[in-house]
Amino acid sequence: MTKRLKLLFYLCIITFVVNASSCYAQYETDLTVSLNEYTKELDIRQEFTYYNNSNYNLGVIYFNDWANAYSDKNSGLAKRFAQEFKKSLHLAKADERGKTTIISVVDDSYNGLEWSRTEGKDILKVTLDDILPPKTSTKIFITYKVKLPPNKYTRYGYGSRGDYYLKDWYLTPAVYDGKWHLYSNKNLEDLYMNETNTIINFKYPDSLYLASNFDIKTESSFPNGQFAQLKGNLQRGGEIILNTQKNFYTHRTPYMTFLTDINAPRYSPIGQGLSINKVANFIHNNLGDYPHEKILVSELDYSKDPLYGINQLPSFIRPYKEQFQFEMKFLKTAINSILRETMFLNPRKEQWLNSAIANYLMIAYVEKYYPDQKLMGKLSKIWGFRSFELAKMDFNDQYSFLYNLTARKNLDQALQTSNDSLIKFNQKIANKYKAGLGLAYLADYIGQEHVDESIKTFFKYYKLNNVKVDDFESILKRSTQQDINWFFKDYVSTDRKIDFKIKKVKKETDSLHVTIKNKEGTNVPISVFGLKKDSVVSEYWFKDIELEKTFTIPNKKEDRLVLNYDQKIPEFNQRDNWKSLKGFLSSNKKLKFTFFKDAENPYYNQVFYVPVLSFNVYDGWTPGMRLYNKTLLERPFVYDFSPSYSFKEKAFVGSGKFSYRKYLSKSGLYVAQYNIGAGTSHFNVNSRYSSITPSVSFGFRPADLLSNKREFLSFRYVNIFRDFDPALLSLANDPENPDYSVFNARYSSRNNGILDYNSWFADFQLGGSFSKLSFEYEYRKLFENNRQLNLRFFAGKFLSNKTKTDFFSFALDRPTDYLFDYGYLGRSEDSGIYSQQIIIAEGGFKSFLDQRYRFSNDWMATVNGSFNIWKWIELYGDAGWVKNKGLDGKFVYDSGVRLNLVTDYFELYLPLHSNNGWEISQPNYGERIRFIITVSPKTLTGLFTRKWF
Repeated sequence: MTKRLKLLFYLCIITFVVNASSCYAQYETDLTVSLNEYTKELDIRQEFTYYNNSNYNLGVIYFNDWANAYSDKNSGLAKRFAQEFKKSLHLAKADERGKTTIISVVDDSYNGLEWSRTEGKDILKVTLDDILPPKTSTKIFITYKVKLPPNKYTRYGYGSRGDYYLKDWYLTPAVYDGKWHLYSNKNLEDLYMNETNTIINFKYPDSLYLASNFDIKTESSFPNGQFAQLKGNLQRGGEIILNTQKNFYTHRTPYMTFLTDINAPRYSPIGQGLSINKVANFIHNNLGDYPHEKILVSELDYSKDPLYGINQLPSFIRPYKEQFQFEMKFLKTAINSILRETMFLNPRKEQWLNSAIANYLMIAYVEKYYPDQKLMGKLSKIWGFRSFELAKMDFNDQYSFLYNLTARKNLDQALQTSNDSLIKFNQKIANKYKAGLGLAYLADYIGQEHVDESIKTFFKYYKLNNVKVDDFESILKRSTQQDINWFFKDYVSTDRKIDFKIKKVKKETDSLHVTIKNKEGTNVPISVFGLKKDSVVSEYWFKDIELEKTFTIPNKKEDRLVLNYDQKIPEFNQRDNWKSLKGFLSSNKKLKFTFFKDAENPYYNQVFYVPVLSFNVYDGWTPGMRLYNKTLLERPFVYDFSPSYSFKEKAFVGSGKFSYRKYLSKSGLYVAQYNIGAGTSHFNVNSRYSSITPSVSFGFRPADLLSNKREFLSFRYVNIFRDFDPALLSLANDPENPDYSVFNARYSSRNNGILDYNSWFADFQLGGSFSKLSFEYEYRKLFENNRQLNLRFFAGKFLSNKTKTDFFSFALDRPTDYLFDYGYLGRSEDSGIYSQQIIIAEGGFKSFLDQRYRFSNDWMATVNGSFNIWKWIELYGDAGWVKNKGLDGKFVYDSGVRLNLVTDYFELYLPLHSNNGWEISQPNYGERIRFIITVSPKTLTGLFTRKWF
């Protein structure tokens, strides 16, 4: 049987199976809904016909009640927000929450049915009076109210301008296929329900305009209100958008009709119409006929899944032409809407396939209509930008680039990972892009026509039916003679990275023997290109390279061989992808100096430079030049030097380090890092310190990448060299002067949740004249009444101590920082504003107590606590015991007001009472106020990146 006949035979089988499955009875629901614009409530009466299409008896039926996810601080939605460092729902008042209030649940005999909620708060369990046998149906009548939430948590609910966006707002049947699939609302756009024939009779205020993904069958007006009947056949959920202005318009094309409010003010209406026709033609040619009367393409849907490269810039500086920008925005939103309305995959477990098709078509659209489009658009032609590697990247290069942002951080996750187990960056961006790249990779390997036809066949025969990834896999495998098991076995099912290198090339007169090494062991095909004067003269595909393999190819006088030259393969590291055929000297990469951080260029050794400016009271403002090799994507070996000049001291200062990071696994011991760093600066007037510190650290994390828990074991050997101003006699004659070395070992654990924060460390230090051990534990708790408790405990004990001063002693309120770890603006100051800077370490006290108790050369134990009384205003208190050798221990305490503006970044401490008495009534009170301030850009960016990674 020929391949064509086999394919026709297979399609006939698909048609029979799909038609047979569609003969199952469909779920039906009728809703009568009234919107109260004053209470923001929906009054709903719902009649639901439930068919048991399974082969099992059912005694209970589950409904998705996602509107109730806003009702509780312990719901699945609230917990997801906490994981993403969003506390808006946790802090919401009762009247700012959404909820579902069930009034009655009865069967078709009007018998009341027992109901309850599952732990996640947004799944409704209804217990039937009688068992529902297979292939039979029952009717259930539910009366309830839905209080809508404000749209400040998600984009759903009501807005401040009187508009509404209703999605996943009414009860829908959970999926049962031998087991119940019960998924809580986690703001992931992945409600899983059976396709249903739905009628919604909807009453709403006369001041609003209605748009919906359902068909509007009838519309009418009555005093102070409007009525619309909406109908959806074989659709999963009804979306309703209500606006105070008529924003939506209908655009009809020969293939499909769009209802949209997406527009571009600087792009003519005629141009927009032509672009929509162009997009519709492309979608039809690559998918096929759309089965519903219209497609809802809304600005709200786009805002939930935008084009991140375009969307992150303000509209007035976006570097793309209006036509391109409009088409890409409309195309992405339309494709996502079409696939959501037609391809009924499990959106939580198999969401990657719709993402793969959508992003594959996005890539194909740009290749067809905008093949020369650059990632930075018009900026790529402007002097000052055009030399950047980012400016040279094609628009489609962003897919591999953004996927590698997490892959290089060892945070990538397999495509088949459940949607609610993905970190936010993977769920929103990286995994979707990797999925689209995967299909493009496969198309490059087996031929684009095979993948294109498989997508169209899949859409044609499986739209409006429950479908699985296995169905698409079967179609793909039958479209080609090539073995593509690797795609589903290695690319889709694992998080194993793809990384090859050309180990060596042996030249002969008519042939080349090329040895390729598989660095990660991921057995997938790899492409090899032969280049001559930057022109491609040969191209090959090689496969089955488990570890290392040698291939023989014709010698076409190539200058060099390059793996993955067209970058169709989302490879982990391309820095070692090329091999020169002109001898050893020609293979050396040239240096390339670039202003500011940039993307990688695998053919150069890149050195980045950028001006820096730092400050301390002794050096003053110190301008310098930072030289480093760290690109936008993380790399294993990094060097970073910042030579600077202190005009105040008229001397050079600065720092530098070499670092090598090796990721070992996804969980458990996941990373090892080796560093050697050095620095020099001034710690007093005309007094310099220099340090050299080799170190090694190991990181541990749980298998759940959503967890914020991290543990580290670190070892370092700190070597300090000091030169004093001779005028500072007391310091110059210090017996610990001038040099010392300290071995430091620390084990630390941190779980920095926004609702519950736990961290602790155990620290050991060994110096030439002392050894000591310390322990710190910190706990923060945000309670359900919106009160926050902060507790910290510190204990330190000298194991041996032969020192003659307090330089190495434990400090109660201001550590001496002999290891030069802390960012003091004036580390040697004992008066003035700089002495009031506080870094919470060791004793953690805020008041300046008697000099006799500010240090301990024996042992110290303290507790620091604070509790908010209103928003960021807190009361704090510290208590502890300080013990010095040869002296009795002393109980110490202080208290005051803490202005916790941004925890750990910007805080003020106003002392009230301590061992000093009532400090607020004592002279020079302003000198007693303490402050925390963080000016490090790297530290501040952590506030924003933590919610994504």
